[in-house]
Parts: sequence; structure tokens; C-alpha cells
Amino acid sequence: MRFSVLDLAPVPDGSDAAQAIANTVDLAQQAEVAGYHRFWLAEHHNMPGIASAATSVLIGHVANATRTMRIGAGGIMLPNHAPLTIAEQFGTLATIHGDRIDLGLGRAPGGDQAVYRALRRDGGDRFPEDVAELIGYLGDPRPGAPVRALPGEGTHVPVWILGSSLYGAQLAAHFGLPYAFASHFAPDALEQAVQIYRDTFQPSAHLDRPRFMLAVNVFAADTDAEGAYLRTSMQQAFARLRSGQPGKLPRPVDDIDATIGAAMRRAVDHALRISVFGAPESVQNGLSALIEMYKPDELILTGQIHDHTARVKSFRIAAEVLADLGARHAA
Repeated sequence: MRFSVLDLAPVPDGSDAAQAIANTVDLAQQAEVAGYHRFWLAEHHNMPGIASAATSVLIGHVANATRTMRIGAGGIMLPNHAPLTIAEQFGTLATIHGDRIDLGLGRAPGGDQAVYRALRRDGGDRFPEDVAELIGYLGDPRPGAPVRALPGEGTHVPVWILGSSLYGAQLAAHFGLPYAFASHFAPDALEQAVQIYRDTFQPSAHLDRPRFMLAVNVFAADTDAEGAYLRTSMQQAFARLRSGQPGKLPRPVDDIDATIGAAMRRAVDHALRISVFGAPESVQNGLSALIEMYKPDELILTGQIHDHTARVKSFRIAAEVLADLGARHAA
């Protein structure tokens, strides 16, 4: 089973966006060596702790710094953009980098209503039509078409549907596209969405059978205690986001309940329950259980860790664990 990375180019407390982007490039290079299949970046706006707002620009930067790993969006929030614009951006990326570029599409705005107004969008929900239009631009050349994506047409950039609800599952199944579920922060509809996607999938020119990607938070370290400690940065960040106070990625703390309160910690842990953390054995047991339960075709791992060295190490441990699991399965 393939395994990949989802990165938000996190901006840690005490650092800045320039360092966050440099860290993302370093993580991508190390992930390529470790055997990760894809490296995806996500569109968010007006977030002090995330440096991937100009997602296609950062994808190009990371693609330039890597050689073989697929680089893409996990995802582009399509309601924020005209389909032609995204087709031209990703068509250009594919023209430069060849068949290494992925395009995951989400329906959420990636920010609040103030962001949506700043992006000059009208708020209409045309997601299915926009997905179809975008795929058309990236498909076979259409010399007689009144509008063409140039560069773009003929690149056939692979399109994924991202979602955290039944809507995305139904749409991915209808179009016959691969589907990635945002289980790392919104897992409540996970089981039902995956079942609907698999049961109603319609084979297409893009895909002959369902392809489901499961997103998992991973905080791997030498010990269980250290993994739990690293995880507190993401718990704090999520608590701040829920309280309407987003900021840079906080430093880890020894006592998370004393920092955000036990009630908030329980709510955060519920939202982040598709997570594994701790020593390699604990991470292996956790990932094995999730693979057995949801039977994904691919895993995409993420982990908001304040210290960059610890973040790189966490992804390296996870890669070693997954390679070992794969070898055991093959045997």
C-alpha cells in the first residue's frame, strides 16, 4: 500500500513563513528518500500558522526541489477559483514537471466569509459543474473549443475529490474519481462516506475501480511519552481554531488539560481521533488497526509538530513502520 504526506507548511511559534517554507522543502526531500509516494499541500487563507495559501506556487517550489515523488494539492478549494485558472496553473506545473503533479479538489472555502469576499467569489455552489469543467480543460485537446487551457489541455493531471461528508463521496463515485477523506480532523462521517463511495462508484476513463485514501495524524518518536508530548502542539492549535483564535503552531506542553481544559481536550481528541502517536511499536499497532478497519488503498499522513527535526523524524519512523507492514503483508 502506498503512503504519502500531507503538509500545511506549518509556521511554529517563534518562527516565520520563510522558515516554514524552507522546512517544507526539507521535509519533502527527506520524505522522498524515505519512500513516500506523494507530497500534498493544502490551501488555507488568513491563517498565521499555515504558509501554503498560494498552494500552486508552493507545489512548484517543492517539485523543483524533488525528483521522483508526486507533488500536488490536498487540496485546492475550488469554490475560491475559476476552473480555467486552476487548469492553467496545474497544466503549467505538469508541463514543467511531467507526470508528477496531482490535483485534489475540495468544496470548502479554506477560510471564513471575509476571506471568501476578499477572493471576490459570489458564494454560488457550482462544485460539480466546476469539477467537470476543470477536468475538461485538462483532457484531450479541443481545437474548436471557445476557451482552452494553454498550457493544460492534454496533460490529464490526475484529479482527486477531497471531502469530510457524504457529498464528496457521492460526487467522487459519480465522476469515477479517487477519493480522499479528511479523517485527520473531521472523521464523524468516515465509515458511511467510504461505504457510499465504494458501493456507488461508477468506473470511468479516469479509474476502473474505487481508490480511497485515508488521512491519519502521526506523532512518532522514540517513546510513547515523547509522541504524546509532540501531539500537544496540534491539540492546542485545534483548540485555538475552535475558539476563533487561530495562531502559529504552539510549542508542546507537559500538561495539555491544564493548558486548554479537559472539556476542550476531549472535544479536540474526538475530532482528531484518527491519530497514532508514540514509539514505533505503538505507531505500528495504531496504523495496523486503522488499515484493518478501513482498508484504504493509500494512507496520507500528516502531523503538526512544532520542532522541525522532530517532525522529520516522525515521518521517517512512520515510513519505516509502513515499509515493515508492507513487507509482512507481502510475505
